[in-house]
Amino acid sequence: MLDANTHAAPSLIGFKDIKTQSIEGWEDFLHEGEAYLKTAHGAHAKNRKVFTPEILYNIIAMAIEKFVMAALMKYGALPYNHTMGDLVEAMEETFPGALGDIKEQLLALDRYQEICDVDAFMIRPPRGDEIAGMLEIGAAVQVLVHVLIREKSA
Repeated sequence: MLDANTHAAPSLIGFKDIKTQSIEGWEDFLHEGEAYLKTAHGAHAKNRKVFTPEILYNIIAMAIEKFVMAALMKYGALPYNHTMGDLVEAMEETFPGALGDIKEQLLALDRYQEICDVDAFMIRPPRGDEIAGMLEIGAAVQVLVHVLIREKSA
């Protein structure tokens, strides 16, 4: 029983009670992602030889990274690193299940370049016929991110 001089202990705050804030600049990442994806689409559609499959892969990967970063930053979250695996992990933590079928496709993109470990450095340039599928993945991520951002703004 509490007397007049005794106070009840405050309840603990859990992780779900913490309110996050958007990280400044998320809109820039969104616009940059759209610009990268537009560039890749245009170069692929025009069959511009200067844009090799390897270059297009990298442009598409940068677009996807920018889109994911925009969504995460809008929700006040950041990935541990910037491999596709790390980006997928951060998306799964922040938006459980939102990636759906895109998750495995994004993870597969990491298999073209494993450049984080100097000793196990590996690059396998994509074939030209793989680019259209990568563009579809980029477009799917773009649509998903716009939905997630709209939900956060509502």
